[in-house]
Amino acid sequence: MALVRTRRIIDDAGASAVIAAAEQEANAHGHRVVIAVVDPHGELIELRRTAGAQIASSRVAVDKARTAAIFVRPSREIEEQVTNGRLGALALHGASALTGGIPLRVDGEVVGAIGTSGETPDEDEAISIAGAATEFSVSEVAALTYEGARLAAEAAGAAAAERGVSPVISAVDAGGALMYLVRPDSAQVASVEVTTDKARTAAIYRRPSKDFEDQASGGRPSALHLARAVPLQGGVPIESYGVVIGAIGVSGATDADEDRELAELGAQSLQAAIAARANGGGSDGAAYFPAAAVDEKFRAGGLLLDTDTYKIDAGRRDGPGEVEYHERVVDVMHVVSGRATVLTGGSMVDPREVAPGELRAAAVKGGRLRELSEGDVLAIPNGVPHQFTEVSDPFLYFVVKVVA
Repeated sequence: MALVRTRRIIDDAGASAVIAAAEQEANAHGHRVVIAVVDPHGELIELRRTAGAQIASSRVAVDKARTAAIFVRPSREIEEQVTNGRLGALALHGASALTGGIPLRVDGEVVGAIGTSGETPDEDEAISIAGAATEFSVSEVAALTYEGARLAAEAAGAAAAERGVSPVISAVDAGGALMYLVRPDSAQVASVEVTTDKARTAAIYRRPSKDFEDQASGGRPSALHLARAVPLQGGVPIESYGVVIGAIGVSGATDADEDRELAELGAQSLQAAIAARANGGGSDGAAYFPAAAVDEKFRAGGLLLDTDTYKIDAGRRDGPGEVEYHERVVDVMHVVSGRATVLTGGSMVDPREVAPGELRAAAVKGGRLRELSEGDVLAIPNGVPHQFTEVSDPFLYFVVKVVA
C-alpha cells in the first residue's frame, strides 16, 4: 500500500475565483455579507467583507466554511440535525450548526469549502452555492496515508520496545488531525492527549515542537500564546521530498529527550521507506540507497528500510545496551566502523516482556563473548539472547532484521 498519496487542495487563485463568484451573487441581490474560503483542514485561505456587512459575520463565515470542510458536507445538515431534535450534534468538535457552508469538490474530493454569513440562512447558502459552482484552480500536494502513518508510529513503537520503554505514539496529517495511535498496555493515560498535541504542533508549524519549548524556556514565554502550539519536545514533522505531510509525537518515555529521539526515529523510518520505494522498492522489491543517504542516516542511527518481513537498520551505538531476545526475528550484523563486545546465548536474568515476542533484561548468565571490529559479520538466530557489553564511541553497524 502507498505511504504517500497525492491530493488536491484549492489554491490562492482558486479561492479568489470562488469568492469573486459568490460576491457577484451577493451584489446582484443587494446582500451585505462576509465570504470565507478555507482549505480541507478548515484553515482560512481568503476572506472578503462586502460593504455594510456586519462585523460579527467575519468569524461566523469562517465557522461555516470550516464545518463544511472538515465534515465534508453542507453545514445545513448539521443545523437540520439540531432543529430536528438531535441536540447532541451541538457537541460535535469543530462544528458550527449554521446554514451557509458548502464543500468545494473536484471529482468527488473535498478540496476546501466556502462559508457566507450576514443575511438569512437560505440567502447565505445561495451565495455559497454560487461560489462553489464556479470553475476554480487547485494544486496537487503530497499527503500522508493511513499506511504511512502506521509505519511511522509503529517504527517508533518498535524502537521504544527495544529500549524497554512504553510511550504513547501518534501520527497526524499535515493539518494536525490524528491518523494513527500506538498505546502500549503499560503506557501512562495522560500521554494519549499529550502525544497528539506534540504531533499537531510539529505538523501545523512545520518544525519540531522542541523549538517552542526552547523559546518558552529560553526567555520568550509568550510562545505559549501561539495558536494550537504545545511547547513540549517530542513532536517531529514527517517530510516527503522537503514537504511536510504530517508529524509524529511521542510522550511517556524515560524523559523528554527520549520522546524526541523516538519521534525522530519514527519520522526517519517513514522517510527512508518513501525514499526506498521511490528508488525502485515499490516495483520489483529492490531498494537502493546512495552512499550520501547512508552516511546521513549513520549520523544519528535509524532505519533505512522497514517492511513487513525485514528491516535494514543503520545502527549507531555509543555505549552498552540491555540483553535482548527476539522470538521471531533474526539479526544479521555487519560492522562498518568501531569495535564492540557482544555476548550471545546464556539465560536471561529476570526477563521482562516489552512487546509480543520481545524480552529485555539487565543481565544474562553464561553465554559467549565475541569481539567485533570493522568488516566482521555476526548472525544471531531468533530465540538467542544477546547483549552489547562494550562498544567504542561511535560503533556503526548494519543490522538486517529478518522475520523468521
